[in-house]
Amino acid sequence: MDSKARARVLIEALPYFKKFAGKVVVIKYGGHAMVDEALKEQFALDIILMKHVGIFPVIVHGGGPQISQTMDRMGIKPTFIEGQRVTDAETMNVVEMVLVGTVNKQIVGLINQHGGRAVGLSGRDGDLIQAEQMKLYRYTGKDRPTEIIDIGRVGKVSKVNPGVLSALDARDFIPVIAPVGVGPDGQAFNINADLVAGAVAGELQAEKLILLTDVPGFMAPPEGAGPDAEPELIPSMNRKDVERVIENGTATGGMIPKLKACLKALNGGTGKAHIVDGRKEHAILLELFTDSGVGTEIVP
Repeated sequence: MDSKARARVLIEALPYFKKFAGKVVVIKYGGHAMVDEALKEQFALDIILMKHVGIFPVIVHGGGPQISQTMDRMGIKPTFIEGQRVTDAETMNVVEMVLVGTVNKQIVGLINQHGGRAVGLSGRDGDLIQAEQMKLYRYTGKDRPTEIIDIGRVGKVSKVNPGVLSALDARDFIPVIAPVGVGPDGQAFNINADLVAGAVAGELQAEKLILLTDVPGFMAPPEGAGPDAEPELIPSMNRKDVERVIENGTATGGMIPKLKACLKALNGGTGKAHIVDGRKEHAILLELFTDSGVGTEIVP
């Protein structure tokens, strides 16, 4: 890149530096960006740059593959029902050990190694993420009672207490949150990281929620296209669009909790939510500081 091109990049970014200074941006960190060494380093540098231009980044991370790998090494066979990991007491111990004791500390260490000031948290710290048990409901047929499936200590967010995050912001630290909540009985709950990020963004009334994933964004066939049409990136959606694709089954698998997290954030007062391809180099900076952005934006 020549000197003029470098200058144009900085000039394009300048109004966004001004716009987002002093604002909260919540980032859900997951997917390939968490395992590729080059992308991990870029992620850390992106977060540090955000902090240096006056943004308050809050990171929520996943770790499902790392949990499964650890369970496999320990000889514990995971069980999934409708995509949810059944989490008994033994599995919950592994989840907490991996997410809080390993993955969280690795992310904190990476940011600090590159010159940032990160602090690791779980939902237990300061009662940050209060949770209640999630149950699955299965339709069993007309005129028959719905089956309630107990999947153990899998939780949903009931309340976010942001006091500890405000204290860290005041001291210029970057919070890194493991998606483990605490229930009324003081026991831990395993919570989907997308849903935690959405709840945190809504509570903080963040300027943006950015979900890093392993797809270009929300993909769907063009409106009016036949059933065999190739899905295309949908660059922009609003709340009603999101509700429609969840209800009609266009959204499937892991995209559903991401879209629900975006709705949760928007309902809480977040300005915009973004589903972004974390496999792209410096995907966060491209979304924040360029005119075109990347991925799918979801607006109120």
